[in-house]
Amino acid sequence: MGAKADKRAGLARGYASRGVWHAKSRRLQTLKARLAVVEADRAAGRVRVVRGGKRLANARHHLEAAGLDEQAWRERWRAERMFLAADGESGKRFGNETIRVTDTGQLSLKLPAPLARLANAPHGRYLLDATVRFQYRGAEWLDQVTVNRAVAYRIHHDTRRDRWYLTASWQRAAAPTLPLEAALARGVVGVDMNDDHLAAWQLDVHGNPISEPQRFLYDLTRSTQHRDAQIRHALTRLLHYTRCCGASAIAIEDLDFTDGTSREKHGSTKRFRRLISRFPTAKLKARLVSMAAQQDIVIVAVDPAYTSRWGAQHWQQPLTTTTRRISRHDAASIAIGRRALGHPIRRRTTPPPSHQSDGAGHRTVQARPEIRRREETRPRIPGPRTGCAPPGRGAKAGDQGAQHRSGHPAEHRSWQQDSLPLSLQERCLTP
Repeated sequence: MGAKADKRAGLARGYASRGVWHAKSRRLQTLKARLAVVEADRAAGRVRVVRGGKRLANARHHLEAAGLDEQAWRERWRAERMFLAADGESGKRFGNETIRVTDTGQLSLKLPAPLARLANAPHGRYLLDATVRFQYRGAEWLDQVTVNRAVAYRIHHDTRRDRWYLTASWQRAAAPTLPLEAALARGVVGVDMNDDHLAAWQLDVHGNPISEPQRFLYDLTRSTQHRDAQIRHALTRLLHYTRCCGASAIAIEDLDFTDGTSREKHGSTKRFRRLISRFPTAKLKARLVSMAAQQDIVIVAVDPAYTSRWGAQHWQQPLTTTTRRISRHDAASIAIGRRALGHPIRRRTTPPPSHQSDGAGHRTVQARPEIRRREETRPRIPGPRTGCAPPGRGAKAGDQGAQHRSGHPAEHRSWQQDSLPLSLQERCLTP
């Protein structure tokens, strides 16, 4: 067991012992040296690329550890180094002249001049017998080739499955910008991002929560491919829910955990640092923006300050009923949505009892968005709060000595409020 960190010993917060701190410091210096070498190569224009992969090249010297023999390794090495790729060009037929895939899945290659004698189709093209079919985003690819937009293709061989694959890629058109007022005209869906689910709640244009809170679960504890699939499915369900609600905007927090995963900031709480490190904030936002653009849904990023705290303080208890239990994350989604709509998050406080005010009126209603300074109690206006006398004209207004009935100075002379402090007023008015 290492000793706890001690400021007097010169150790940084979060390191259990001097040995741990020394090992981390050496690792940091090693990474800085490697970074300096890479930056020098980049400045000199030197590119270090291993065609086929550096990991596979190093596996040649450790075949037993990689579970391969020389023949299997050589087949994989040749397959990684042998591929055919061609960039697309807009305006050409089906978006690519070299590797052409028609809308029916027919694949053909444009042969170079020395190999034109091998063509089996007109115009020096070689037609393959295999039919191409895209299981993922096939509709988007079909939209691209139908209007002759640029599509890049890459043909490669997978030795493990002994199959040939065709990979298509294209650039999405820029999504049309929509004014914020028009996007929020039908309300918004506030979303609170968490490590295992997305908490969403629909709000109308006045900031009032309607319908029921929704949760879209995902699991981030397994492999990278599994996490990506989980995030994609959760976002798909969120976008489908938004379209069913009739809203055209989703409000999320503008979170950034880039500098929040170090020991110096969160100490030795490994569980919390691991939670922040695995939380895909940037990937989730980028994927949500790209997926929402395809369905004409606007993403509004708001300031995340105090959304969870104020949401739990002002919205969790009023919305909780005997048949519906509201969590802290559900209340935070309301706070996020109200901030996107321009409404204050905090509710107005309850008025004082009747013996301290004119009457216990209902003050918890929401103020209109054009009214400012309504997140706190109303400012104190000097003078009586009734309409029978103007401010500052009461016989006993503003005087702390009003409880002494006999011989009260206000009963013998007129009183008018001035700019002096209250203590000086009492001193001046006392006979």
